Amino acid sequence: MSSREPVILVVDDSPDSLGMINTALDEAGYTVLMSLNGEQALTITEQITPDVILMDALMPQMDGFECCQRMREKLPFTPVIFMTGLTDSENIVKAFECGSSDYVSKPIHPAELIARIRTHLLHANMLGDAYEALDKAQQFLFALTRDGHLQWATPGARQVLDMHEDTDGLITTILDHHTREDSTPLEATFGKRSLAINFFKVDPAQHILFKLEQTAAVFDAGKLEEALDVTKREAEVLLWVAQGKSNKQIADILTLSPRTVNKHLEQLFPKIGVDNRAAATSVAIRTLLTR
Repeated sequence: MSSREPVILVVDDSPDSLGMINTALDEAGYTVLMSLNGEQALTITEQITPDVILMDALMPQMDGFECCQRMREKLPFTPVIFMTGLTDSENIVKAFECGSSDYVSKPIHPAELIARIRTHLLHANMLGDAYEALDKAQQFLFALTRDGHLQWATPGARQVLDMHEDTDGLITTILDHHTREDSTPLEATFGKRSLAINFFKVDPAQHILFKLEQTAAVFDAGKLEEALDVTKREAEVLLWVAQGKSNKQIADILTLSPRTVNKHLEQLFPKIGVDNRAAATSVAIRTLLTR
């Protein structure tokens, strides 16, 4: 779990419910954001990504079902727990169909609510760790729905996709390319560099997974040396770090000792303003793609 206090967004039009829930969450050590309606909640999530969302089902103007469905377009993996007095199976199914992760029945029992939040936070953190592991292994993956929506992306893939000048147009092009069953990689420009987009697989939910891969033109230590004001050897080490290589692997490639590679990294990290390999990888990729 993260050392910071998790942020819980509570969406409910009842001041009494908000007060009770705020007290319970505050005593449990959570940071609480409150919204009285769906529109306000959507505005909040444009600025801040909460760790868990508690959603009232029945609200004026925009009910919780519509609000949850719209939130899922931007926050596909943030746990959303419905709070509702509607206990019939039709509404429970409707809640899950619009993207709910769980639901609790009103009146709310604080102990049960806290237990559910803790469970969903644990699962969300495990999922986040898995995505970070994929990035560190240079597995930049993203998933598209068949109707052209970005369902999810690993952090590294999201960073790269955001560099494209027309992400919506790119997604359309990717799906058209895939529909033609063209097995050749699709190249696209991100910043001033090209990357290959390869079909990876179709997951059980029928989302189409793609992988971003660097083309040969991107692998240029000279660009890192020039842009980051590091030595030639430090740039070479950083380039291989960005490709997910261990110190031993880098030592073998550059005919150095692992200890020497580690010494280069100790000198390199402060120069580029990072303190770990994942952050260094992010700096390297961003530099290679934007120059």
